[in-house]
Amino acid sequence: MIALRRSSERGHVNHDWLESYHTFSFATYQDPKHNGFRTLRVINDDRVAPGRGFGAHAHRDMEILSYVLDGQLAHKDSMGHTRTLGPNEIQRMSAGLGVIHSEFNGSETEPVHFLQIWIEPSAKGIAPSYEQYGFEPEEKRNRWKTLASNEPEPGAVTIYQDAQVYLTELTPGGEITKTLKTGRGAWVHVVSGNVSVNGEALSAGDAAAVTEEQEIKLIASESGAEVVLFDLA
Repeated sequence: MIALRRSSERGHVNHDWLESYHTFSFATYQDPKHNGFRTLRVINDDRVAPGRGFGAHAHRDMEILSYVLDGQLAHKDSMGHTRTLGPNEIQRMSAGLGVIHSEFNGSETEPVHFLQIWIEPSAKGIAPSYEQYGFEPEEKRNRWKTLASNEPEPGAVTIYQDAQVYLTELTPGGEITKTLKTGRGAWVHVVSGNVSVNGEALSAGDAAAVTEEQEIKLIASESGAEVVLFDLA
C-alpha cells in the first residue's frame, strides 16, 4: 500500500531569513493527520539566508540528522563540536540527556538549502553524541548509499533506533529497487527531480508512505532524481 504526501500539502513558513517546508507537524504547523511515520518525526526542507540561522537552543531524546543540498551549514554544540557541513555529507546529533546547539548558514553571500530529519530513539536518556561523514558523489549514483543505520557501517552515522536511511541519485531513466522485510515500512522522500515509486509519479518535495509491500521500485524521469528512503520498524 502506498499513501502519497504531496509537496504542496506540507506546512510552509516564510520568514525574512528562513523558508521552510514541514512534511510533519512542527512548531506552529500542526496537522494531526501528519505527526510522523512510525519513528520518523520530522523532515524539514529548510532554506536559510546568508549569515543567518538558528541560534543556540536545546534538544533532548531525539536523533537529529542534517543533509545539505546546496551551500554550507555551520554547526556548534555544547559537546564542543564546531563543524561545517556541505553537500555529500551526513551529520548526526544524538540529543540524548540534553544538548544545546546552533545551526547557521556558513556563508555571508550564498543561501544554504538542507534537510533536517528527526527520528525517535529506541531509548531515552542516552549520552549525547555527534558524528559527521562525507562521501563521494559516485557512492549514491544509481545505487543506495547508507546515510544512517542502527548497525555500525563505514561512512554512515549510527542512530539509536531500528531504522536505516538510504540515499540515491538516479540518472535520467535510472532504476533501482529496495526490498522491505515483513512488517517494516518505508518513507520515500523526493529531494529533487521526478521519479515513479511503484508506479506512482512523484516530484521534488513529494513523499510516499509504503507499507505491506515487499519491494519498492524507483524509476527516474528524463530529469533524473535524488531520493531519500527511510526503512523503519
